[in-house]
Amino acid sequence: LCPALGVSIPVGKDSLSMRTTWKDEEGSKAVTAPVSLIVSAFAPVSDVRESLTPQLRTDKGDTALILIDLGRGKNRLGASALAQVMQQIGNEVPDVDNADDLKAFFNAIQQLNREGKLLAYHDRSDGGLFATLCEMSFAGCTGISVNLDILTMEGEHASDWGDSKNWATQVAERRNEMTLRALFNEELGAVLQVRADQKSDVMTVLRSYNLGACSHIIGKLNDRDAIEFTRDAKVIYSEPRVNLQRLWSETSWRMARLRDNPSCADAEYDRILDTSDPGMTPVLTFDPQVDVAAPFIATGAKPKVAILREQGVNSHVETAYVMHKSGFTAVDVHMSDLIAGRAKLDDFNGFIAVGGFSYGDVLGAGEGWAKTILFHAQLKDQFAGFFERQDTFALGICNGCQMMSNLKSIIPGAQAWPKFTRNKSEQFEGRFAMVEVMNSPSIFFADMAGTQAPIAVAHGEGYADFSQTGDIKEAIVAMRWIDNNGRATETYPYNPNGSPQGITSVTTPDGRFTVLMPHAERVFRTVQNSWHPEEWGEYSPWMQMFRNARKWVG
Repeated sequence: LCPALGVSIPVGKDSLSMRTTWKDEEGSKAVTAPVSLIVSAFAPVSDVRESLTPQLRTDKGDTALILIDLGRGKNRLGASALAQVMQQIGNEVPDVDNADDLKAFFNAIQQLNREGKLLAYHDRSDGGLFATLCEMSFAGCTGISVNLDILTMEGEHASDWGDSKNWATQVAERRNEMTLRALFNEELGAVLQVRADQKSDVMTVLRSYNLGACSHIIGKLNDRDAIEFTRDAKVIYSEPRVNLQRLWSETSWRMARLRDNPSCADAEYDRILDTSDPGMTPVLTFDPQVDVAAPFIATGAKPKVAILREQGVNSHVETAYVMHKSGFTAVDVHMSDLIAGRAKLDDFNGFIAVGGFSYGDVLGAGEGWAKTILFHAQLKDQFAGFFERQDTFALGICNGCQMMSNLKSIIPGAQAWPKFTRNKSEQFEGRFAMVEVMNSPSIFFADMAGTQAPIAVAHGEGYADFSQTGDIKEAIVAMRWIDNNGRATETYPYNPNGSPQGITSVTTPDGRFTVLMPHAERVFRTVQNSWHPEEWGEYSPWMQMFRNARKWVG
């Protein structure tokens, strides 16, 4: 198959017969691992902006759904999810019967994507066509109507169906069997969403690759938020999308209730019930494509900023890059460099304390890092002197936020800052969530107040805890979590850590020192975002933060 597809196999290893033996007081024992095969494939992606997702688009007018069936009607059910549910194995399993079909399919999809004719794409795999369509419906929060006629017909004459005396019964039974096969076979294939006025053009392209006979227009979106299937002009199955999505999510929800905070698991599961949820809706109060740092970069001056890191952090490279793009000279500074005297904060206009897991968070998130400063007289004096200077700035992101919050005793104006502790969900949160920039003196958020945008989240201890230290009434909030309606929230998962009043960033009265839990440095380019509005250009709104720092330095 690989030679036929033009795919090279760089390395191989036989790991199909793993067996472990040992002896104990009861004698010799052995365990043989279940036979399994793991195949890893990789390929270059020339432009990540051309990627496709299963999310059905509801903002593109009338659209159509097209099934490309590379099984060409064989509908083999062996080893399928349906067979498993029926406690069977089956006799015939799907296979790649024609490598040329697979190559043609790939090339056709590439052409259609280049021409901008594809709105959504989802492969047919576990669960077959039924699962594929449901997952696309869930991703788009929309109903779909699917016609199964073309997928459940065979033969040209009544005699093809068997004994004419029992024709009606035989036809009904055969059509029901074919319906199950059509919906649940896991043959190679995919479902495409295309614009209704372009479906003829799409079919023409597919025919040019000899895929016309196995490509079928099978459905469209509906405004009833229901997933429904018709055959012979009759609805044979219809269920509200919400009900099916709840069933689809139930296993994960039950596992999360056992593993995580049950109330958080329930809150996320119940989100599905909110059919009025508009989804992420960014609101920008400025144009991210206008470079406010450009006049200062044009002078040729490149102020030095320390990319401050410690053992276990992992965000220093992207942080250095965004500061470089904003007009700074970014210098990699490890804490050991400061201790050994190879670098001094006196030589820098600012520093960015980066994210990650310093010392594996074994002393609490960011606490070990902070203690290497507070318990080292020379370092403590050096940091205190840096904070006292009036020409300096600092930003703590994620682990850097946690670290700087533990340094507040030597940061002027930071006394009201909280301590960042375990997320309310009791789990590490890796998400994409909405935040709102508040009106604050922070130099990083200058002229950004009111902006609402998604941002990357990756932390286990982001809860802004004012119970032991700090003052929530006096804290100057620079950013807060919001729901998809733009309201400050403590509800999970819109607020991934449960912080009171949605607080996720605080600053000092003069705005020179700011800490924030989410990762703005990981999403400053539009292509870094898990999702973004189509109209965003090269840079996301978060680039403005770092340009603002360059503007402030002058």
